[in-house]
Amino acid sequence: MHALRSPQDAYRKVDFDARISGANPVQLVFLCYEHLASALNSAIHADDRRDNARKSEALTRALSALTVLHLGLDRSQPIAAALDTFFQNARRTVLDSVLTFDAVALRRLIVDINEIAAAFRTTA
Repeated sequence: MHALRSPQDAYRKVDFDARISGANPVQLVFLCYEHLASALNSAIHADDRRDNARKSEALTRALSALTVLHLGLDRSQPIAAALDTFFQNARRTVLDSVLTFDAVALRRLIVDINEIAAAFRTTA
């Protein structure tokens, strides 16, 4: 098991694990969106502090959340094609920031993620 670097990391992991264990499928989707936005915010914060290790970890968490959301798409829904394109472009944005960090692009992505999550919440 990987050692956690800070009390905040430990709290975040315990909180996330507890929320997953009691979640229904709709709540899991919300958690993934929340986790994605949080990871991107963490990457931006780490970049501001010039903490490349944390930035890399946060970008990896963001990619994991994007992968889960993308793989979990219900392809029978009319919105699936648009979300498929969004997730592909979001993944590209995150991967581009691995090489050349772009906080502005990541902040725009966070806004989009929050809007999609809010729309999903109103329809779920």
